[in-house]
Amino acid sequence: MELSVIIVNYNVRYFLEQALLSVERAIAGVEAEVWVVDNNSADSSVEMVRERFPWVRLIANEGNPGFSIANNQAIRQSRGKYVLLLNPDTVVKEDTFSRCLQFMEAHEDAGGLGVRMMDGQGRFLKESKRGLPTPWVAFSKAFGLSTLFPRSRRFNHYHLGYLSEEEVHEVEILAGAFMLMRRKALDEVGLLDEDFFMYGEDIDLSYRLIKGGYKNYYFPETSIIHYKGESTKRGSLNYVRVFYQAMIIFARKHFSGSQGKLLVALMQFAIYFRALLTVVSNLWSRLKFPLLDAAGIYVGLRILKVLWAEYHFGDPTYFSENINYLHFPAYTLLWVGSIFLSGGYDHPYAPGRLLRSLGTGTLILFAVYGLLPEEFRPSRALLLLGAAWAAGWTLGLRIIAYLVRFRHLRFGAQNDLRLVIVGSESEMERALSLLQRAGAQRNLLGRIAPVDDPETVDAIGSTDRLPALIELYRAEEIIFCSADLSNENIQGWMSQLGPGCQYRILPEASSSIIGSHRSDQRGVLYTIDVNLRIDEPVNRRGKWLFDRGLSLLLLILSPVLVWLVEHKGAFLINIFRVLFGSKHWVSYAVQEARSNLPGLKAGVVSPATGSRITDSETLQHLNFLYARDYSVGEDWRIVLSNFRHLGRS
Repeated sequence: MELSVIIVNYNVRYFLEQALLSVERAIAGVEAEVWVVDNNSADSSVEMVRERFPWVRLIANEGNPGFSIANNQAIRQSRGKYVLLLNPDTVVKEDTFSRCLQFMEAHEDAGGLGVRMMDGQGRFLKESKRGLPTPWVAFSKAFGLSTLFPRSRRFNHYHLGYLSEEEVHEVEILAGAFMLMRRKALDEVGLLDEDFFMYGEDIDLSYRLIKGGYKNYYFPETSIIHYKGESTKRGSLNYVRVFYQAMIIFARKHFSGSQGKLLVALMQFAIYFRALLTVVSNLWSRLKFPLLDAAGIYVGLRILKVLWAEYHFGDPTYFSENINYLHFPAYTLLWVGSIFLSGGYDHPYAPGRLLRSLGTGTLILFAVYGLLPEEFRPSRALLLLGAAWAAGWTLGLRIIAYLVRFRHLRFGAQNDLRLVIVGSESEMERALSLLQRAGAQRNLLGRIAPVDDPETVDAIGSTDRLPALIELYRAEEIIFCSADLSNENIQGWMSQLGPGCQYRILPEASSSIIGSHRSDQRGVLYTIDVNLRIDEPVNRRGKWLFDRGLSLLLLILSPVLVWLVEHKGAFLINIFRVLFGSKHWVSYAVQEARSNLPGLKAGVVSPATGSRITDSETLQHLNFLYARDYSVGEDWRIVLSNFRHLGRS
């Protein structure tokens, strides 16, 4: 056996499917075996591998023992002369394995090999080649010096930024996303250290290969796509903690004396420093619009107060100072709260949603204002002027932010991208069907046919002129149909066109379209299992408000309504269960039939309540439709039509 390919998977079913399809092409002509070790995924990954890739050797763990243990499980059972550790969120070229094996055969001193990696936008990933994280190297990485001086030998040894990405180099550290190793070398230096749960195990093993007398090579004569971040969300506190804890384990293991203590202390400090930066960054990302909205609205109200008092009453001090500390904060809070509850901060660049939410908040303010005693009603005109200012300020703020981010003012364009599909007519139809089912709106420019496609009548051109066609039609998104194209060509076009477009790949016979336009964020996909309305934050909040609001209403009216339901005692218990969050009024029909849908607590009633449907397939489809088309109005309909069943236990 020449090659053993080992993939550890955890809840990335669709990326794993694409990776295995590319591996299947790459092992043609190579005596190889492929192992998938699944760490107790909850997304039907195991079932997918068994059904679609029966030739894959599968290990299905009942828990998640971590990356190192899972890889070692397969390594011990594998038989290949070479062992490749491959991430599930990768796509390899058709010749990747054969070219790498040829290099290893020609370089007997090679213990390990890594390749040129690109992200989902065709950009080179700097972790393709790395240096040993000594105290100084780790300091430069942790505190951003490597980013400030990317080409410096002194400051960016971590990513070896001073070495060309186009040439073969000896390197110290290989990336765990693609780590090809000689079996003989592994037998001598040992397998992955199982003290590492995730991250750091590739650094440790790479270093042990060097200490064992072998060399590690960076080999750019083939490349892979690595979407990155599919197992741990990059930029999260958990990522910071796990990554730097792994570095501490490495330092304690390989550095002794003052050097080891220094590196451990540095990593411990880096954990808190990077965690603080992460918290601040995440908070700012979430709160920047609410804070700027509130500050601008409040300051504007105070300015309006002076201007209106001067203009209408001839006295800039006409209004009491109490209005600054009582009325204006209340106005501001209600307007910002209206934007939040309507999902305006989940979709900050939706002007229609923003103005509707401000209009709702203003109507509520006028309603409350009219009920207040005269001494608490300073000025209707000031309230109306404030509403106009709030609309102008918040809208203007978003226009500026949108212009800075997208360089244009076509609001909503990110959801209506100019799309080109590269592939056969049948695959184009399948891609459009998936997009429609996923609720992704696109402006289809046309199809670009493969050069050997005989059906080119409806195509806008062929792939031999793809870069020119993309420029001519100003395409913003490209979907490559891998059933009609080689992975080598897809990667070549991505590298040539660069990050000006967003790239997606439709794997052969798959129900997903996969891609990523940010190398520091999780990949994205279109499939019938995503883009469900129940998973949108605004609808989650709406469901929360519905449950609590209905519970309070039913509690108040319970002396009358209790006689209209079955199981009166259980009805009162359900009111309190939903009020305190242990149940929903409406949820899925049988939790076991919810497949991979977003999680919900058990419900009192469901879309199937009152029917005699019991088969799992129908219930699963009902659950899917409920999640896909969810609205608070649908919850009201289900509750009202099944009111007598609200006492179900």
